[in-house]
Amino acid sequence: MKMRVEKDSLGEKQVPADVYYGSQTQRAMENYPISGYRAHPHLIRAVGMIKKAAALANRELKLIDAKRAGAIIQAAEEVVAGKLNDQFVVDVYQAGAGVSFHMNTNEVIANRAIEILGGRRGDYEVCHPNDHVNFGQSTNDVFPTAMRLAAVLLFDEVLQALAALERSFARKGKEFDHVLKSGRTHMMDAVPIRLGQEFAAYATTLSRAADVLRFAQGQLRELGLGGSAVGTGVNTHPKYQKLVVQHLSKISAQKFVATDDLRYTMQSNLAMSVASSALRGVALELIRITNDLRLLASGPNTGFAEIVLPALQPGSSIMPGKINPVMAELTAMVSFQVVGADLATAMAVQAGQLELNVMMPAMAWNVLHAAEILKNTMRVLAEKCVDGITVNQERCHYYANATISVAAALNPYIGYAAAAEIAKESVKTGRTVTEIALERKLLDDKLMREILDPYRMTEPAPPIEEARKKNKS
Repeated sequence: MKMRVEKDSLGEKQVPADVYYGSQTQRAMENYPISGYRAHPHLIRAVGMIKKAAALANRELKLIDAKRAGAIIQAAEEVVAGKLNDQFVVDVYQAGAGVSFHMNTNEVIANRAIEILGGRRGDYEVCHPNDHVNFGQSTNDVFPTAMRLAAVLLFDEVLQALAALERSFARKGKEFDHVLKSGRTHMMDAVPIRLGQEFAAYATTLSRAADVLRFAQGQLRELGLGGSAVGTGVNTHPKYQKLVVQHLSKISAQKFVATDDLRYTMQSNLAMSVASSALRGVALELIRITNDLRLLASGPNTGFAEIVLPALQPGSSIMPGKINPVMAELTAMVSFQVVGADLATAMAVQAGQLELNVMMPAMAWNVLHAAEILKNTMRVLAEKCVDGITVNQERCHYYANATISVAAALNPYIGYAAAAEIAKESVKTGRTVTEIALERKLLDDKLMREILDPYRMTEPAPPIEEARKKNKS
């Protein structure tokens, strides 16, 4: 391998001749061989957008000459387009604050700009990673801006996947709206409900979770770019902060606002905590919903067997014919990981001291990884599971009529105590509540059947006054 020699503040360092990164990136690769994971593509896109915005602002303010700024802008655009992703080689677990990732960015853009200007990689007289690409910037304002921007961009994709899953459940809610079944509370028989009502409620849950994600995006849109090293804006032009955020909003097609307190956005990562928590909220609801799907599909002969999940693959290496709820299982496992990522993020968020929180790489990795796996999981859950769910109407009908809790409908007419006696006899004998109630002749058959109609119990309904009067007499 051909090498080139670069010099930084620690001395000389050999770097492969054909790479765009430089000596500081090479040192980071050698120092942090930790996970093998590299920066999320959206984080790379985001930092490319920031570097373009900064070059535009500095050119406009005449702080960098137009020719050099133009080359930096072109190189940054290539980063945004993903053309140089293979040059971002620093492990996600690295030096605090994201310095290594940031210098990886500066070196890649500098060397690509050098080529654009007709020079050779490593000739930093042409374009310097610190003096030109990083002019008026610091890792301490660039990295927090990059992780916020990356999260905003990725959350758009998460919201699309969430909306698709919501629509899948809503469609099933309409499809199953006529199917009566037994409700269950405390995992015990409860009054009847329609299967469509259960599925429609899952859709509503996801809609509410999407609202929380959008709120989190709003928190992420306040940026401290321009704060430089400690939030004072050292080495920046007075007009730079607002100008660079304006450029970044235009480049990213996202609305961002320049913070009115640069110290706050450097000291605090409240926005990342809110974002992580929003993802955790989605994960917790997905665990609950997919556990319900597993219960409702359990069996087929010894479980609830009220619904049938699509058969995607053989479920056992030893039991022929066994089919497992693989997509529901996958969703739960992914969601557990998201909950764990939220805890790691929380620990990182609280770990700041004074003017900086150096644990930002952990926040960036965990929030973006959680968002990525949630996005992908919700897509396959909708396509390969929810869209293909069918119903076992016979089983649902049986449970709707077999639940002893239909006796609750008798409370307004014969009282709780008398209804409880009927329920107890149903448990003891295995006969239905309706059979026993009709046998006791407490009301005439027509009225009793109307009161105990399971479908009537699935919506608010006015009292049957005729039955009340007859019972009183």
